[in-house]
Amino acid sequence: MANDIPSAVREICLSFPEAEEYLSHGSPNFRVRGRPFASYLVNHHGDGRVALWLGSPAGAQEHHVSSDPEHFFIPPYVGKFGWLGVHLDKGLDWKRIAGLAREAYERIAPPALIREIGRTIVIVPPKQALSAEERDPLNAPALQKLIRPLREFCLSLPEVTEDPRFGAPSWQAGKRTFANAYRYDGNLTFGFWVSVEQQGLHTVDPRYSIPPYMGHNGWIALKVGAKPNAKEIRSLALHSYRHFALKRMLAKLDATSPA
Repeated sequence: MANDIPSAVREICLSFPEAEEYLSHGSPNFRVRGRPFASYLVNHHGDGRVALWLGSPAGAQEHHVSSDPEHFFIPPYVGKFGWLGVHLDKGLDWKRIAGLAREAYERIAPPALIREIGRTIVIVPPKQALSAEERDPLNAPALQKLIRPLREFCLSLPEVTEDPRFGAPSWQAGKRTFANAYRYDGNLTFGFWVSVEQQGLHTVDPRYSIPPYMGHNGWIALKVGAKPNAKEIRSLALHSYRHFALKRMLAKLDATSPA
């Protein structure tokens, strides 16, 4: 019996024959015989949504989004393939959500498995809303405590501002991002520019990795543990800042730095 939204999603999606859950980029996904039919995402890239993405039948996306935009949307990446985004915290009946999940499952499941389903599951609607930390794990006090030293150091540099990007804090030298903090595969991670040439030297240490999307531009990702090295983090942030900062910013920095 579901008492919160994640449990309700699992109860529905795992009710279908041979359906299984797996993690992808830290989010629960559901598949049958290796083919995905549903993804549960919370605050994906800072969109603020508590949502289920479903591999819906042809025409379903256009119909639902146009007739009921309050409860449905076109999700990124997979939307172009007809997937449907469903808001889970805006009052949509869970019987209807279960029916939509079944349609997504039946779209890809073998006929023999479809014949085994029987009646669509009816669940007890979840009563617990997601907490602020569940909506955005970076709001957890423990993570905020780990982020604070990086934030304070970055904001102490000339002409630096903080601006959330994709729902995660990032710091700009003028208009150019030089550091960010985010969650990746369940870990708090800090990102900095180090140059393509220096990436290999850092990745010898297992705490470091080359991040997707930005790695080819010389960025590095540092997995932050429970006791981060403040001196190491400041050094990385300063090096990255110097790469992106304008000459006037560097002049201000050098004028205030100890001789």
